[in-house]
Amino acid sequence: MRAGFYHLTRSPLDQALPRLLERARAAGHKIVVMTGSAERSAALDNLLWTFDPGSWLAHGTARDGDAALQPILITEADENPNQADMLVLLDGVTSAHVDGFARCAVVFDGNDEAAVTGARTLWADWKDKGFALAYHQQTERGGWEEKASANAS
Repeated sequence: MRAGFYHLTRSPLDQALPRLLERARAAGHKIVVMTGSAERSAALDNLLWTFDPGSWLAHGTARDGDAALQPILITEADENPNQADMLVLLDGVTSAHVDGFARCAVVFDGNDEAAVTGARTLWADWKDKGFALAYHQQTERGGWEEKASANAS
């Protein structure tokens, strides 16, 4: 499994996540976005419909039904009903099934010390498991720059 850690330092999640999801969909990935709460899932559902009037980012939530048909599924449960190959973890959540995905993105807020500590702990754990890792930090313009990596053993 390949995992990217995305350290938010310049823009908030609601600005950065839609762009990450657009890039992942353009690369052909089906995605599960796992959040820390039903409230966060609902907020992201609304955000992805409205973040850019000129964009269409098809998605659904576990509550919408037809989860298997969703190209992006937002859920607070540790599940993969749409047979996604990519998992996006938010709010410090982790998955017991991460090794069932080809890719994972861990997005965390650099202004939240607990989130940074959690990401560091997860990095060390996954490095010990032999996952291929990359750490990306936001640039001044809101893009991403790879700052570190660890190869699978």
